Amino acid sequence: MRKIFILLKLKAKVANVLIKKRLLLTVIFYFFTTAVIASDQNFQLHGFAAQGLINVNGSNFVNDDGSLSTELTEIGLNASYQLSSSFRLAGQVVHLDGGNRYNDGVRVDYALLDWSAYSNEYWQVNLYVGRYKNYHWLYSSTRDVPFTRPSIILPQSVYFDGFRDIAVGADGVAVKISHSSDDLGYFDFNMSTGASSISDEQTKIILSDFAFGKMKHTYDLQASLYWQPLLSPWRFGIALLDSDFEYNAAETGDVFINANITLQRYMANILYEGERWEFSGEILQERFVFDGFYYEGAHRDTIGQGMFVQSQYKVNQDLTLLLRYERIYVNKDDKKGHDLEDSTQGLVPSYFAYQYDATVGFSCDLAENFRMQFEYHYIKGTARLTPVVLPNPKINNSENWQLWAVQLMYWF
Repeated sequence: MRKIFILLKLKAKVANVLIKKRLLLTVIFYFFTTAVIASDQNFQLHGFAAQGLINVNGSNFVNDDGSLSTELTEIGLNASYQLSSSFRLAGQVVHLDGGNRYNDGVRVDYALLDWSAYSNEYWQVNLYVGRYKNYHWLYSSTRDVPFTRPSIILPQSVYFDGFRDIAVGADGVAVKISHSSDDLGYFDFNMSTGASSISDEQTKIILSDFAFGKMKHTYDLQASLYWQPLLSPWRFGIALLDSDFEYNAAETGDVFINANITLQRYMANILYEGERWEFSGEILQERFVFDGFYYEGAHRDTIGQGMFVQSQYKVNQDLTLLLRYERIYVNKDDKKGHDLEDSTQGLVPSYFAYQYDATVGFSCDLAENFRMQFEYHYIKGTARLTPVVLPNPKINNSENWQLWAVQLMYWF
């Protein structure tokens, strides 16, 4: 009976999401049919739907009561239209429900004009204008589609869900330069500048439930370089990020004041792709500068560090195993969190200064374009729980916690 109840609840969840987004799907379908009539050779449409169950014991990662949840929904459509040999339009709209991880609703992940500015046997230059995708990190360009990720939940040390909508892309300009060398191999250089829009719900997820003002992303500059030696299964990359935010407090009812925030990242990654084995890893050093917010003259300048190492083994054509370990420290000079606890007079426990995560899982292709993923996480520490700036130790009162998740996904 319990299994039947869960299945019925899952079915109702999917139906409810589809009903709420009926108008959105109608608009997209109209766009699709109109474009197909205009030119079916130049238009491409793809989509996906993923629904799962997730259970978290010991934290508010998904919900506040720790109950079994269906808040693991991802529905998306992406399309591209080739205007000419040099110009292409592309976009993706998604509906997400992840509980406390990010706000529930529809968002446009990217909507851009892609200009193939130069191309020959060895060089390719593309310019992207609009809401571009983030191609700088190892999984940043594929995290928005469930079947292209290595796991249901990416390593939070690097791909923190609280910043998901900000990190997926931004409104501005990006350039990608690719070069192939007969001697040295393949190079990809990416640079982008722009800013992301932040909703009121996202402001509360990042800062605090009591933040009633407006958070703005005012500046973002990123660059990355990837190198794959000729005929090698290895790929190496480095990435830089410099980003500014501001918080404008509400005129009434806000317990916080105006603030300026700077986030800077220095990252390196590695990827090995063999016939059956895949190894990957990323390390980062993250500077977080915070002025204001709590009171006039408040200043915080910390350097955090994080990493993950991951292995995937392809048992056969349908079954892949996953093993991963990750760590994140909010302040590299306070890895145990003693200074954090002392500075808040015990209000914020020391385990909010770090987070370790050991993950095992698998993915199984049940049929063509139909997959099931399962994973289990054992976690120590709460550094990557929301809200970020003003944590909630009342709910997150356990240093050790676990989660498991299973998700079914279909794509076309």
